[in-house]
Amino acid sequence: MEDNTPPKFGTGFFKTCFNGVNALSGVGILSIPYALSQGGWLSLLIFMTIAIICFYTGILLQRCIDSSSLVKTYPDIGELAFGRKGKIIVAIFLYLELYLVSIDFLILEGDNLEKLFPNANFHVASLKIGSKQGFVLIFSLLVLPTTWLRTLNMLAYVAIGGVMASVILIASVLWVGVFDGVCFHEKGVTVNWSGMPTAMSLYAFCFSGHAVFPMIYTGMRNRKTFPTVLLICFTICTLSYGLTGIIGYLMYGESLNSQVTLNLPSKRFASNIAIYTTLINPFTKFALLITPIAEAIEDTLHVGKNRTVSVLIRTALVVSTTIVALVVPFFAYVVALTGSFLSSTVTMLLPCACYLKISSRTSKNLRLELVACLGIIMIGAGVIVVGTYYSLKQIVHSF
Repeated sequence: MEDNTPPKFGTGFFKTCFNGVNALSGVGILSIPYALSQGGWLSLLIFMTIAIICFYTGILLQRCIDSSSLVKTYPDIGELAFGRKGKIIVAIFLYLELYLVSIDFLILEGDNLEKLFPNANFHVASLKIGSKQGFVLIFSLLVLPTTWLRTLNMLAYVAIGGVMASVILIASVLWVGVFDGVCFHEKGVTVNWSGMPTAMSLYAFCFSGHAVFPMIYTGMRNRKTFPTVLLICFTICTLSYGLTGIIGYLMYGESLNSQVTLNLPSKRFASNIAIYTTLINPFTKFALLITPIAEAIEDTLHVGKNRTVSVLIRTALVVSTTIVALVVPFFAYVVALTGSFLSSTVTMLLPCACYLKISSRTSKNLRLELVACLGIIMIGAGVIVVGTYYSLKQIVHSF
C-alpha cells in the first residue's frame, strides 16, 4: 500500500470542514420537507440509513485514494479498480451529475429571481431579454470569477457563505412557524408507500457530495483528520436537513410544495430572508461543482499549469451551462431523474464496487466489509431502479 504524500501547504481542518459541509448542503435542504411529506414519518429511517451509507462510502473513497500515490480523483479510483473502462464509466456518471446540477443551479436562480422581480426586462442594444433569461445571464457573470479560484483555501471563503446561508434559511423557516402565525399544527402521516420512491430519490440527492470528496481530501494539509472532518460534515448536514424537514412538515403537512420557501407567507420579513438566502447557496457552491470537471479537462490536455488556458476552460464551462440553462425548459424534472439515477450510483454503487476490487488484491480479510458493501450495492440498486422508474413516470405525465 502506497500512501499519498500530503501537500506541504494544504487546506486546514476548519476550512476543509467548511468545504465539506458546503459540498453536502445546498438546494436539497429546500426539498427535504416535501420529501418527508411524500414518504411520511417512517421515511426518516430511510433518510438516516442513506446518511450513514454515504458517510461510509466517503471513507471507502479515502481508502481507495490511499492505496496508490497515482490516485487523486474519483475517475482515478475507477481506473485503479477496473482499468481504462472503469475510469471512463466513473467519469461519465460523475461529471454528468456535476454538470447537470450546475445547470439546475442556473435555472433555479432565474426562476426565483423572476418570481421576486416578475416585471424586470433587460435590453442589450436592440435585443430584448426576458426576466428569467436576463437573471440567468447576470448570475453566470457573477459566479464566473469564483470558478477561476484554483485552491480550496480560496474556495473555503466562498464556502463559508454557503454554510451561513443554510443556517439563516433554517432560522427563517423556524421564525415563520413560531412568530408569523403558521404554527406547527400538522400531524402528518406515519407512512405513505406511494410517495416513498420520491422521498428516497430526494434523500439520496441531498447526500451526494462524493464527486468533490477526493478533491477535498487530496487538498488537505493533514489527511489523517479526514474521517473526523467527514463525520462532522455529515453530522451537521444530517441535523440541518432533518430539522428543516421536521419543521416544514409540522408547519404545512401534505400541502408542502417542492420547495418549502414556496409555502412561506408572502410579505413577511422572515419569508423574504429565506427566499433571498435560497439565492445565495448556488452562488457559493457553483465553483465546487465546476472545478472537478475543469481539472479533469486540464489533466487530459496537460495544461493544468497554464493559468490562461485554465481560465479559458472554466469560462467555457460556465458559458456552456448557461446556454443549456437558457435553452432547456422544465429542467427540474430532469434533475429529479438525476437524483435517483446518477447520485445513487456515484454515492453508493461505485465506491463499494471500486473498493472491493482494489482491496481484493491487497487483503483477504474482507468478510465483514464484503457483506456491508454488497448490502449497500443492493440498497443503491433498489433506489436507482425504483426512483428512476417513478422519476421517468413523472416526466412523461408532465407533458
